[in-house]
Amino acid sequence: MSMSHIVSAKKSKKFKPWNESDEEDSEGAMAAATSKTSQKGAEPEKAKKKGFVFSEVKGDLFKCPQTDALAHCISEDCKMGKGIAKEFKKRFGGVDELISQGIKTGGCGVLERDGRYVYYMVTKEIYSKRPTYKSLESSLEVMKKHCRAHNVSGLSMPRIGCGLDGLEWKRVSQMLRDLFKDTDITISVYSF
Repeated sequence: MSMSHIVSAKKSKKFKPWNESDEEDSEGAMAAATSKTSQKGAEPEKAKKKGFVFSEVKGDLFKCPQTDALAHCISEDCKMGKGIAKEFKKRFGGVDELISQGIKTGGCGVLERDGRYVYYMVTKEIYSKRPTYKSLESSLEVMKKHCRAHNVSGLSMPRIGCGLDGLEWKRVSQMLRDLFKDTDITISVYSF
């Protein structure tokens, strides 16, 4: 599985590698924060869990709540010349930043734009090839770990892998449900 990186919207900052050990650090800090007591001798406060939510929405993905992270699929070559990927490229730029991350198939590039994360799941080597369910699942796992480590609670995306890439939505939507069911993330899938 490929390591993903975080790239700040400020070009002067260098990108910072992100890996699974960062998740452990975040979880430890979160556990410490939730175990603090408001009164001496009181029971530790517990973080309220809302549970996983999956919804399909008719409408424009780019009109989702500003607090949601965004996600879509790309190829290793970062061409993004067609479909929704072209719109992500136009709105968020960052092609050189993504290329510099060196993300391979099965990984996930991450940019931070306008106070939210934008995920670029790399599901195939070059734009003209088709992704596999295995490469999509691997990219989703990497994205999920980053979401957890960075307290992402809302994630909006198109029907990933199912437009120009040709995967079956029924199978992909079940994969999303299975992979994220143990989280507190709300996933909203947009289509027209």
